[in-house]
Amino acid sequence: MDVSLNIAGGGCATRVFLMMKRVLLLLLLLITGICVPMEVVFGQAAANGNGTSVSSSSSPRPSVANIGSLFTFDSVIGRAAGPAIAAAVDDVNSDPTVLPGTRLNLISHNTNCSGFLGTVEALQLMENRVVAVIGPQSSGIAHIISHVVNELHVPLLSFAATDPSLSALQYPYFLRTTQNDYFQMYAIADLVTSYGWREVIAIFVDDDCGRNGISILGDALAKNRAKITYKAALTPGTPRSQISDLLLEVNQMESRVYVVHVNPDSGLSIFSVAKSLHMMTKGYVWIATDWLPSVLDSLEPDDTDTMNLLQGVVSLRHHNPETDLKRSFMSRWNNLNHKKSIGASGFNSYALYAYDTVWLAARALDVFLNEGGNLSHSTDPKLSDTKGSAMNLASLRVFDGGQQFLQTLLRMNFSGPSGQIQFDLDKNLVRPAYDVLNIGGTGSRRIGYWSNYSGLSTISPEVLYTKPRNNSSSNQHLSSVIWPGETSLVPRGWVFPENGKPLRIAVPNRISYQQFVAKDKNPPGVRGYCIDVFEAAINLLPYPVPRTYMLHGDGKRNPEYNEIVQAVAQDRYDAAVGDVTIVTNRTKIVDFTQPFMESGLVVVAPVKEQKSSPWAFLKPFTIQMWLVTGAFFLFVGAVVWILEHRMNNEFRGPPSRQIMTIFWFSFSTMFFSHRENTVSTLGRFVLIIWLFVVLIINSSYTASLTSILTVQQLTSRIEGIDSLVSSNEPIGIQDGSFARNYLMDELNIAGSRLVILKSQQEYSTALQLGPKNGGVAAIVDELPYIELFLSSTNCKFRTVGQEFTKSGWGFAFQRDSPLAVDLSTAILQLSENGDLQKIHNKWLTHGDCMEQINEIDDSRLSLTSFWGLFLICGISCFIALTTFCCKVIFQFRRFTPEGGEEAEVDEIQPGRPRRSLQSTSFKDLIDFVDRKEAEIKKMLKRKSSTDIKRQASPSSDVHANSPA
Repeated sequence: MDVSLNIAGGGCATRVFLMMKRVLLLLLLLITGICVPMEVVFGQAAANGNGTSVSSSSSPRPSVANIGSLFTFDSVIGRAAGPAIAAAVDDVNSDPTVLPGTRLNLISHNTNCSGFLGTVEALQLMENRVVAVIGPQSSGIAHIISHVVNELHVPLLSFAATDPSLSALQYPYFLRTTQNDYFQMYAIADLVTSYGWREVIAIFVDDDCGRNGISILGDALAKNRAKITYKAALTPGTPRSQISDLLLEVNQMESRVYVVHVNPDSGLSIFSVAKSLHMMTKGYVWIATDWLPSVLDSLEPDDTDTMNLLQGVVSLRHHNPETDLKRSFMSRWNNLNHKKSIGASGFNSYALYAYDTVWLAARALDVFLNEGGNLSHSTDPKLSDTKGSAMNLASLRVFDGGQQFLQTLLRMNFSGPSGQIQFDLDKNLVRPAYDVLNIGGTGSRRIGYWSNYSGLSTISPEVLYTKPRNNSSSNQHLSSVIWPGETSLVPRGWVFPENGKPLRIAVPNRISYQQFVAKDKNPPGVRGYCIDVFEAAINLLPYPVPRTYMLHGDGKRNPEYNEIVQAVAQDRYDAAVGDVTIVTNRTKIVDFTQPFMESGLVVVAPVKEQKSSPWAFLKPFTIQMWLVTGAFFLFVGAVVWILEHRMNNEFRGPPSRQIMTIFWFSFSTMFFSHRENTVSTLGRFVLIIWLFVVLIINSSYTASLTSILTVQQLTSRIEGIDSLVSSNEPIGIQDGSFARNYLMDELNIAGSRLVILKSQQEYSTALQLGPKNGGVAAIVDELPYIELFLSSTNCKFRTVGQEFTKSGWGFAFQRDSPLAVDLSTAILQLSENGDLQKIHNKWLTHGDCMEQINEIDDSRLSLTSFWGLFLICGISCFIALTTFCCKVIFQFRRFTPEGGEEAEVDEIQPGRPRRSLQSTSFKDLIDFVDRKEAEIKKMLKRKSSTDIKRQASPSSDVHANSPA
């Protein structure tokens, strides 16, 4: 069933036929020179309504102001706009605050779905001296009429012409009172991008509105790295058979995201055909512009058959804020008398815009008249001089105040049922916004909003306008969607067509390292590690991928890989499969999959065995390590001597003996063979810490020396990429590798130093000859190739230095190819389940020659590895010495005489005169410290007894002298 016929009805065709007869009669009268008064043709009402329009300048406030309306009465938009316009005129005339003393007179003309008839009707309307025209609804008619109103200076206020090109400076008197399709197309682009789709197919009516709207959509998608892969154009009134052929054609293409931008009167036929072709099932995405909600909102009652066609469709609808004005208007809608007179259908958003358009004209006209404007019309000399033409163009008049009235319209600012009516500098309504709808069941549900202020959001624009602007991608989201096929899983958005052209896959025709990729006599014509990985990934995809492998190269030398990538970008191939390295310059023109092989540039050089040295026992430690270790041996020995000297006879004696004791004790701890016993608590504390440090140092030294003496030491005069760059010796590179450009562009190596090597045999020969005999000093190549090369050379060569670039191998596809994304997921799956490693083991083998040659200094143990141990030992020594010093000073203060009393210092040094505290020298302190601990304790004990006796003697004398 063609549902569109139920929507459009059959009245439009009949009215077009009648109107054609009427227009032909009018043209016949004009051509024969029979001038019939316009009042006879259009009726007396128009004449009465404009009886004094020519001389209106004589009255400062005219009693009647004529405005016209142009739209197709019997259409989805017209059936909603007609009663709204008439109701608005009644409301204006009944409002004493707007146009007081002036009645707004509406003159309506039917454009009858025809650009030609619409133009004729517009010319007839202009003969009524109108000051503004409401309409038309068709962008095509608006383009034509805009030239007429430009000449007659009559503003054209369209509530439904959404073509973005109408905002051009070419149409100064055109003013759009609805949303511009420019914003709708950007909303669709954001919607497409939010779900990760990169390709869409546009289905549109090939008229001004359709073409220009889809052109804007292409620009908007391009900014988001998406594109329109095919533009499926329909002629106005396309029969069902042609729609079916067109949908069959697009169904053979990859993209499954369709954007439908058509007329509301015939758009449903597209979904009817799509339903019959099983294109409304799982995997398809249908996005409709605002025409679809206009149709659905107009259905009274809801049509179940129509809703069944649209399950899962996502659509946009003009966003009109939920205000009291809107609710009041909608409550009046069913009671409007004008609906019955023109057979109007249900409400849609165009009714709100049409209603506000009339109020815009009335409010602006009121301001215009208050500012001294008048409604006078004058004759246009260019229309009066028709050079004998029978067309009565002289009846058309120019609105004298048209320019002033237009400027008044542009500065108006008020709120109506549709929202805020205010224009920006581009003559667009401010704050454009749309509701995002998901059609399902018996109706539609709103899943979010789009606004030019904040993009996609689940929060209404009115709330977001009160917050700081935030267009970040993290905030661009909608509620869940039920897609065609009644699934909530977001469709992939594309499929590989079953009977589409097979992929043209470029494969490098290598002559070296053919384990990675090579020509094969058996199907599919190529073989190797890269081919097996690609085939395994393809087999994991949930859809078949027809493919044809095409060898690139002459088979005499390795191909230039940059040329292969460039060919993919130029659409000579669809993809490139092989050992293609992912580098920055290539990612700018193609898309790569997830890397399936890690890679990077390394340096390979000849090596020779290093002869053993008689000084090899010094190699485990660096010079700094040896010096610090020796210093700590002496330091700890000195600390232990200080702590043990007062109480341990083994640490006493002549100075020479004590010095030898310090040295002997220090170094003997290295082997834990020290013979001196420690008796003090502090000495034992320091010694325990030091022995732990010595144990760690001994173990590390032993392990390092063992490695140096037992492991084969290889050396090369090339230390790495830095030493290679600083020299002037030739460097070998693989034919076709990106290493040539990297060394020249990034490392500034002269091209004359680079030697092209074509095979593994040339690798070996060039390295063996060396730079003095026509060979090379080293070879720079990618790690996977070097691994294979070294596995067949008996370790004559080794990698030196570190890998100095990090990259990987991937499959290259044309930009924005969805297959690259799906294959990346498949490669990750291969890596996770272990299949990638199995393929690697099948084709590639590794020898034992991949150990890098490092300098001996790099393997030496340095102070960096042990400074923590030395720090702990130093802190423990400091604590022990501090404690010891405090103890000695305390004892010395007890032994020293207090006040002016004398002390028997001759206990320390007999024969010396007695000294007071003030005369005690530093030498006395040193002498005190040098005494044995036992002697000091004995003297302190004796001094304490003497002090007690002295305190008791004065007390006895006091008792003896007292009277009996």
